[in-house]
Amino acid sequence: MAPELGSRNDGLDRRSFLTLAAGISAAGMPRAGFAAGEGLALIADPADPIVASGPVQWAASELQASLAALRVSVQRYATVEQAPATGWRIVLAGAQAPGAESILRRTGTVVPQTPEALAIVLSGDAKGPLLLACGSDPRGLVYAVTELIDRLQQTGDAAAAMQQALPLVQRPANKVRSIARCFESVVEDTAWFHDRAMWREYLTMLVTHRINRFNMTFGVQYNYPMEVSDVYFYFTYPFLLNVPGYDVRAHGLPDDERDRNMETLRFIAQETARRGLDFQLGLWTHGYKFDSPRANYLIEGITPANHAPYCRDALTLLLKSVPEIRGVTLRIHGESGIPEGAYDFWKTVFDAFPTAGRPVEIDMHAKGIDQRTIDIALATGMPVKVSPKYLGEHLGLPYQESAIRAVDMPPPGGANDPHFSLSEGNRKFTRYSYADLLNEDRKYGVLFRIWPGTQRVLLWADPVFFAGYGRYSSFCGADGVELDEPLSFKGRMGSGRPGGRLAYTDPSIVPAYDWQKYALTYRLWGRLTYDPDAPAEGWQRAFVRNFGPVAAPAEAALSKASRILALITSAHGPSASNNSYWPEIYTNMSVVQDDPGRPYYDTPKPPRFGTVESFDAQMFSRIDEYAHGLLSGQLDARYSPVEVAQWLDTLATDAEAGLHMIDGVASGNPELRRLVVDVRIQAAIGRFFAAKLRSGVLWTVFVQTQVPEAAQAALRCYRAARTAWARAAEAAQVYAVDVSYGPEPWLRGHWRDRLPAIDADIAEMARIGGDTSGEVHGDRDRIWASIGHVLAGGPRSRVDARIVGPTGFAPSQPLELTLVVANQDIETVRLHYRHVNQAEVWQVAEATAADGAFSASIPATYTATAFPLQYYFELRGAQRADLFPGLSPDLANQPYVVARRNPLG
Repeated sequence: MAPELGSRNDGLDRRSFLTLAAGISAAGMPRAGFAAGEGLALIADPADPIVASGPVQWAASELQASLAALRVSVQRYATVEQAPATGWRIVLAGAQAPGAESILRRTGTVVPQTPEALAIVLSGDAKGPLLLACGSDPRGLVYAVTELIDRLQQTGDAAAAMQQALPLVQRPANKVRSIARCFESVVEDTAWFHDRAMWREYLTMLVTHRINRFNMTFGVQYNYPMEVSDVYFYFTYPFLLNVPGYDVRAHGLPDDERDRNMETLRFIAQETARRGLDFQLGLWTHGYKFDSPRANYLIEGITPANHAPYCRDALTLLLKSVPEIRGVTLRIHGESGIPEGAYDFWKTVFDAFPTAGRPVEIDMHAKGIDQRTIDIALATGMPVKVSPKYLGEHLGLPYQESAIRAVDMPPPGGANDPHFSLSEGNRKFTRYSYADLLNEDRKYGVLFRIWPGTQRVLLWADPVFFAGYGRYSSFCGADGVELDEPLSFKGRMGSGRPGGRLAYTDPSIVPAYDWQKYALTYRLWGRLTYDPDAPAEGWQRAFVRNFGPVAAPAEAALSKASRILALITSAHGPSASNNSYWPEIYTNMSVVQDDPGRPYYDTPKPPRFGTVESFDAQMFSRIDEYAHGLLSGQLDARYSPVEVAQWLDTLATDAEAGLHMIDGVASGNPELRRLVVDVRIQAAIGRFFAAKLRSGVLWTVFVQTQVPEAAQAALRCYRAARTAWARAAEAAQVYAVDVSYGPEPWLRGHWRDRLPAIDADIAEMARIGGDTSGEVHGDRDRIWASIGHVLAGGPRSRVDARIVGPTGFAPSQPLELTLVVANQDIETVRLHYRHVNQAEVWQVAEATAADGAFSASIPATYTATAFPLQYYFELRGAQRADLFPGLSPDLANQPYVVARRNPLG
């Protein structure tokens, strides 16, 4: 039984949209308009070091240009006193500058004294309106100024833009909010890489939406340098540099092309820094031997003897040639082309960092990481980060998963391949989550990275889930999150095709730059990972500008549709690899028979739909586990496949309701047409998985009981799933027949290509289920009740409870916890707890009942740890089982509690 899908503040209030559309201040302040050509005083004191910084000067010039575009003339002054006696004045200042402090004091506004904080405050005096945009540092002020620019551009009304949603005071929830853009294909990516106009607009967009780091990523085209074809930039150095003392080159690459690549990289780095963003460089591959006759370039001049010194010296030259590089992201496990445990190699390469003459962060991808490698990095004296994946190579529900899949734990016999001795051996648990990296005594930072396995093609933007990612990207003191942007792996592994990365067949809906399709994604992602409680006006003005009278239903439809694939991914994980599992264009897994081999090679055996694990088995049950519980009468407190199906149907229904309100409006609006198509596809995918999950449970009931009605119900559900997938394929006609993210059939093609496998499985189900000769066994009443529950189960009623206990813990002291429960039907309670360490298993303690409360403790021996603790409660009665705190109705919360070590502990 599932919690009902609701929301906290979705930001979908129709009144707020009408307010925005009318151009009225959210605070109700009367508007002071501008006549055409009327002047405005822009006050920026060059003696203020924050104002004098390069990024703020860039932002001020952009503000002046945006005002001029609205026919507002601008005169710049150093102080308020120098400005004219009447008219609008905008003050740009550091938050602690004297001019800013007096306005803040007068308005009772407090700016947080933390990095990157901003405030925009409207005041006034006898001279007229006075608008202060200030920041705690240059980046905070850039954010304040670009916020004003965005309001001007979205509303087209200077007076309205300067009076909306004020005062605005914000501080970042995450230290790092990074976007990675990957070069994957010489066919698809060369044009945008060298397009300087694109870079200017793209980087301005990133800083406008509070992103603070851009990662230009090379070398992630393949998992390892074998069977490769398009290797442009794969082993990156020879495509950028001629390193003195080495005769190393990419055979066939002209020198002028190599030099042009370097000039482009310098330009990107300079433009990134110009806007106040940190420039990160991703170098994911250090192997140089391409074991393939199809490679379009081979690396000459490297031997095993000079390999590490060359990489060190090439990196040294790169850091000196591009002084804007603030950090380098490295893949250090076997897929880099370097055997795991090659500590001397990495020590040699890391020797490049201290020579840069400035702090340059060493950011190491977490898969296969061990303390020895971390220590080698720390020994350089440079800042060090380790970057685990958020949830496999995918995107799931916003919380940090409470358990990894059993198949991702270290194997008893160790690794079979010495090249992957760590990531396939005793450090295998580092592959797909935060592993054991979050101990409180760590000397390195932790940055989560979201891989592009779930959302690749379709537009997605949801204020509720995005705020959740913003809240949980700083989990246990982590530094933040890097998102591999949409389209990141397009054309990967030599699968690039001409015709555009968006793969549209209709040129009328293709924007000037591919990233513009996802403008709403960047807008919500950046603003809500900066401030999960950001005002909805920050994105609703874009909906109003783009979609006019249907802005509210467009946001509602997109918001609900954008939760569908994330929910599917968390609850149903046939593979953690993005190379295998692509829920947007899902390769069907058989319900009725074993489906061995690729693509779902890392799913439990026997490999079929009903045995697939979730990405969090602590919270979600498998299909076969749930069906067994139904038939045995054993209640499972975890969220079931049937509950997930109910959530998916509700999300699809809500998304389709928004589309219904848009019908007939989209034809002349390319942005709205793109949104409608992608929402319709995602809603249909939700329907497909909802029906297939029910079919999987019912089929398992049939296999275990041989009751024909269970097989018939499973068949009906499967056919409903097929109908839903066919609707997705129909909606996707605007996409090319080959949407390519890799060479294998499960990484390319079209939605319609998946129908034959679905049809074949349905036919096999009909054949097997039509055989009624099997002996029926089991309790018929319970079997019928199970079938009825799968087909018509309603939402679980939420338990009314609260936790009494400390928020932190003292090491080596028991953590005493009490759950106060108002529900009279709860009979027993168990406490589940664990260190925040994915290498460990959860512990269980029975709670003692007394007067409507249940008490349990985490023992002192367990709290003697450097790790935070996480815990939740399992509640049971005669007819119910539930988790607390569990998932909230909007599915965007953390379903467990984290207790961190007390500061004096």
